[in-house]
Amino acid sequence: MSATTIPQVMDVTDLMGARLRLHALAREDDSRGHFADDVRRGLTSQPKRLFPKYFYDALGSQLFEAICLLPEYYLTRAEDEILSRHADEIVCAVSAPHITLIEFGSGSSAKTRHLIDALLRHQEGLLYVPIDISPSVLESAAHTLLDTCERLSIEAYAADYDDALARLKNDATTRARTLALFLGSNIGNFETREAGEFLRKVRGALQAGDALLVGADLKKDTRVLEEAYDDPLGVTAAFNLNLLARINRELGADFDLKSFQHVARYDERAGRVEMYLKSLCEQTVRFGALSLEVNFNASERIHTENSHKYDMAALDALAARSGFARTRTWLDEHKQFSSNLFTAIAESEPRHD
Repeated sequence: MSATTIPQVMDVTDLMGARLRLHALAREDDSRGHFADDVRRGLTSQPKRLFPKYFYDALGSQLFEAICLLPEYYLTRAEDEILSRHADEIVCAVSAPHITLIEFGSGSSAKTRHLIDALLRHQEGLLYVPIDISPSVLESAAHTLLDTCERLSIEAYAADYDDALARLKNDATTRARTLALFLGSNIGNFETREAGEFLRKVRGALQAGDALLVGADLKKDTRVLEEAYDDPLGVTAAFNLNLLARINRELGADFDLKSFQHVARYDERAGRVEMYLKSLCEQTVRFGALSLEVNFNASERIHTENSHKYDMAALDALAARSGFARTRTWLDEHKQFSSNLFTAIAESEPRHD
């Protein structure tokens, strides 16, 4: 199949005038190739692993939306409570007459609406810069926002974080004071070292005094955490198993989903929930598109995700390693989730590596 190149700037101004520009920085064949390479690399390693960024195909995204509605999955409700109650405090804490809003992993931008509305209460207009891998998700979210926010303009990037950060770094000195967002508990999906590396890259695209609002789930009772990732209805199990179904569809594999079981456990020492897919029998899986066969032992596990949980000391250390200082934190009523304002410090100020 020939490579399909997405243009560097997708012109959608005929639909929204000058208020929407969508930059597509990835190529369709690159995405397919990375998926195949990562599956091969992950399933031929020991222990076996798959990468959580691949959960979110069309069905996976729908399943995650269903997870967010489950009573056991408190994270989305807790963060929405924080943002709905404290949006004005958050934007005022940035202390600037005019702010540009950037969001990493914006998705539908539903929770972001609280901050957009707060910013428009405090300034005449707003430039919102959402970043997501999916052009269609970005365009749909943009139309929903622009239809109801007359003083909003959007410059969206369909790209991975590294490509988007490179573009943002070039524009850093010409932007107004910036409030960047990394919502949900996405920072928890990084290992500790990787989280610091990612936030250092974000800091490189910001100016001193700019801010990053980081959502972080907090350490708590093991039962609460494990039920959030292994609900009685089995929605999270279906979400995890859909990763195997996606590999079947896109890479010609023959995973028997009934021969794998969803497993979620909280490692209190490491401070993280770990998700796996456990083989229920000895079996061999074939991958037609990869010319590959992979053997599984009974009870062998594929690691699919870590979700790290934080306390205030760990958040302070993460900020310091990354060129930020944690200047404010907001909690939900039950103190389960945190929204943390990391302020970019001047380069001459000491860092703790």
